[in-house]
Amino acid sequence: MRILITGGAGYIGSHTLLSVLAADHQACVIDNFSNSHPDALTRVGLLSNRSFDIHQTDLRDGSALTESVAAFRPDIVVHFAGLKAVGESEAHPLSYYEQNVFGTIRLLQAMDAAECRSIVFSSSATVYGTPQYLPYDEAHPVQPVNPYGRTKYFIEEIIRDWAATDPAKGAMLLRYFNPVGAHESGHIGEDPMGVPNNLMPYIARVAVGRLDQLQVFGDDYDTDDGTGVRDYIHVTDLAEGHLAAISYLQHDRGVKAVNLGTGSGLSVLQMIAAFEDASGKDVPYVIAPRRKGDIDKFWADPERAHRLLGWRARLGIDAMCRSVWNWQSQNPNGYDQSPKAG
Repeated sequence: MRILITGGAGYIGSHTLLSVLAADHQACVIDNFSNSHPDALTRVGLLSNRSFDIHQTDLRDGSALTESVAAFRPDIVVHFAGLKAVGESEAHPLSYYEQNVFGTIRLLQAMDAAECRSIVFSSSATVYGTPQYLPYDEAHPVQPVNPYGRTKYFIEEIIRDWAATDPAKGAMLLRYFNPVGAHESGHIGEDPMGVPNNLMPYIARVAVGRLDQLQVFGDDYDTDDGTGVRDYIHVTDLAEGHLAAISYLQHDRGVKAVNLGTGSGLSVLQMIAAFEDASGKDVPYVIAPRRKGDIDKFWADPERAHRLLGWRARLGIDAMCRSVWNWQSQNPNGYDQSPKAG
């Protein structure tokens, strides 16, 4: 199949691209590199020993995007591109609506022009908002509490409306939880720009000496140790979930929302301890005030993914932490140096 990946140089996009190439599909990446690293694509090429098209295109540029999509003529689009930080979305909501929502509208228009009728969308568990019950299943009310989550929800609804115009169209809305981990080679991984917003790259940068200490935001939550509990999923499992969604859309139409998670949660302090065990490094931390909007705990009900896609998360917390340390220790400055051989 011919698979176009928007945001393919990003953390989840690059791992999914590698899985797509390993499954012997043809691939094309569209990315404007505003919050990703071009070197990730170079490394994917080396790891896969495969070539693929790359278009440095902003989704908001309708004419350039239409030209890029038409040139590749994809069978399916996997859509990752967008801004992705909750705090930043609260400070700059219009940027998030412009880039995430408007960019997706332009993408769907370009797909229509190229007669591409299938899309896998990188949604998020943030669409659920504060849990009314746990675990979250796909029937849980959708009530996002920040602009980032609202962009994901609005895009889901736009895709539903788009798909309703043609019975030949299909969409998979993948609501995933907290991606962590890195490729087993250690050559691609999570390398956020600036101070990390997510826990695992923050831990890893402290362990490798790039940051002095970790801030743990709140120790007074209604959890066993007082720190927030989340459903952490290995990025390799997540990439395989996207492949399963692609396979599903080869024979099924309509729109489905599906959780990708492990079905269990771990606290911040449990994650720190697991990383210290896996890496042999101490991770000093201090307790800081809670962040606005953070909730006590949440985790997924992943049964629909198993039922529809035949997918389950396979890799546990030890594999997640070992892979992160393998990536960070080989690449202490992230993508700013060449990968080591091996």
